[in-house]
Amino acid sequence: MQVAFIGLGNMGAPMAINLVKAGHSVKAFDLSAEALERVKAEGGQSAASALEAVQGAEVVISMLPASQHVEGLYLGKDGQSGLLAAIARGALIIDSSTIAASTSQKVAKAAAAAGIDFIDAPVSGGTGGAIAGTLTFMVGGSDAQLARAQPLLEKMGANIFHAGAVGAGQTAKICNNMLLGILMVGTSEAIALGVANGLDPKVLSEIMRRSSGGNWALEKYNPFPGVHENAPASKGYAGGFGTNLMLKDLGLAQENAIATQASTPLGGLARSIYAAHSLSGHGAEDFSSVIKMLQKKA
Repeated sequence: MQVAFIGLGNMGAPMAINLVKAGHSVKAFDLSAEALERVKAEGGQSAASALEAVQGAEVVISMLPASQHVEGLYLGKDGQSGLLAAIARGALIIDSSTIAASTSQKVAKAAAAAGIDFIDAPVSGGTGGAIAGTLTFMVGGSDAQLARAQPLLEKMGANIFHAGAVGAGQTAKICNNMLLGILMVGTSEAIALGVANGLDPKVLSEIMRRSSGGNWALEKYNPFPGVHENAPASKGYAGGFGTNLMLKDLGLAQENAIATQASTPLGGLARSIYAAHSLSGHGAEDFSSVIKMLQKKA
């Protein structure tokens, strides 16, 4: 397929590369020249603008930071037209950004009016999953739209869930990430407590992993340096999923909870913890760096 891929961050770039490796023609755009070169080195094409990227595209995939970026990209802003005016009728948009469900629904409605299919398909699995092509996709859209997207999603992920109509994928994602944020704080607290008492973090992590405290953070994304060689914690908390992105997602969860009058006390507390962590200068670090707030100072 002719694919336009917009947004080549820590997740987007490896996703685009996996599509290239699967034989698709990928024309990518990002504000980072380095990110574009990374995709070009694997056989992809680079575009000078998002508008250029979507010319002739059968499918447009976007992976952007927040709601305002997705809305601005497709619907336009500051008097400038969005991409919906340039994307061919009959094309499919797969938005894998994590944004408000209401934004996905707004863009989908405008896309439908322009004769364009739109699905929200946020992902879980981290940068490791993006590189390995083992991401989990949470899709909001019709059965027919998902069927159109399936051949591409299968090249980027191992698990594809149809959550419901447009916006449902985003709702599932914020529920997942709220739980992830809570689990990372709890995991960090437990490891920090053990280390403060002289325990080996590797030994303690393995004990908890095989006991009732086991969770994904312990198994795949340990927040203590040196426990998992490939985790961001062992790389100076570089790359991975940034603290500010986790803060954004926890904020989306709280906004949704307020709108639906749902009770999410731990989600609210986790958001406050990550906000404090970000304000103390760790916003660009991986979200597992929250353990720094909880460790006993030497």
